[in-house]
Amino acid sequence: MAARMYGQLPVAETELSGELRTVVGACTADDERWPACGGWCAVAGADLLRAGRADYGEAEDGPRGRVARPDRFDRPDRTSQNGTTTMPEQDQQPVVWAPGTHELGEGARWVDGRLVFTDILAGRLLEVSGTEPGTPRELLRLDVPLGAVAPVEGRPGHWIAAAGTGIALLGPDGSTEWLARPEEDAATPVRMNDGVCDPQGRFWAGSMAYDETPGAGSLYRTDHDGTVHRVLTGLTIVNGPAFSADGRLLHVADSTAGVIHRCTLDDDGNPLDTVEFARITDGGSPDGMTVDTEGRLWVAVWGSAAVHRYEPDGTLSAVVPLPAPQPTSVCLPPTGGRLLVTTARLGLPDAPSPSGAVLAVPVDAAAPAAVGYRPR
Repeated sequence: MAARMYGQLPVAETELSGELRTVVGACTADDERWPACGGWCAVAGADLLRAGRADYGEAEDGPRGRVARPDRFDRPDRTSQNGTTTMPEQDQQPVVWAPGTHELGEGARWVDGRLVFTDILAGRLLEVSGTEPGTPRELLRLDVPLGAVAPVEGRPGHWIAAAGTGIALLGPDGSTEWLARPEEDAATPVRMNDGVCDPQGRFWAGSMAYDETPGAGSLYRTDHDGTVHRVLTGLTIVNGPAFSADGRLLHVADSTAGVIHRCTLDDDGNPLDTVEFARITDGGSPDGMTVDTEGRLWVAVWGSAAVHRYEPDGTLSAVVPLPAPQPTSVCLPPTGGRLLVTTARLGLPDAPSPSGAVLAVPVDAAAPAAVGYRPR
């Protein structure tokens, strides 16, 4: 996969494990002090660039802020002292898989050999080829926000959706059959957010207040008979969820708190316990996520221009730097070799390109295709 440049991107620097993290470069083509690479030359992930580290050159003030000047681009060591790997290698940079200026791209899922995703606030469901980059095609559009969907098993073109204030079944023409609207009468306006089916074919989805009122979000489970149950309460912005291969472990993020929770579930999908799986403390919020075939959790980190990979024990083992500050969801095709990431332009008046597009990053990982909802 060929590398592609993204234009002039701003610097994003945070502290992680005591090292300066330069997520995206700050060069401009007309500045002789900086390589004219279009803004991706100074890429380094968490724990890789330290300001003033000799093998990367001294840190200095660039056109858009203080960055580490990359005097060398061939450093073979991509692993920090704490074991966190930075991916990808510099000859395998992210590319735009599906161009767009989506305000809030989300809900990336692999369905029937292609990527489907939503533009939440526009109420749009879109698809793009799973084999080659291309322009997204709109499948349907609602007049309410559309957080995420899952296919309905045995009914091609039909979806179960986290939409508006509840859960609905959608037809190919956008027709809507509401199963429940549990947030319709909330004290503060609330909408549905991310959602996915567990391996048993039950649909799980979270909610959030438009004004991000603390504790206003909940996690819901839709059973095979179409009944909708509130499973977790007291959350703020509910993202994920993601499941282990047997469906016994649920991962769900409370994005505002920066916490990913892990719940052990019984046969009926009721939590037996809830523990803190991981916490992001260096800036950014956990957003959409997926579990790969090795049981590792891949998490889009909103505001951090990165995707994190966690081992089953919660150890952060890899960071994938991105050229967009607000990644929202991730998808690993079953064939492996590629990480697909939706992004958002929401709240960015001068959003750097390619914010709002779907990105693709070469990785050595795969995940099962999206499970369909199994109605009785």
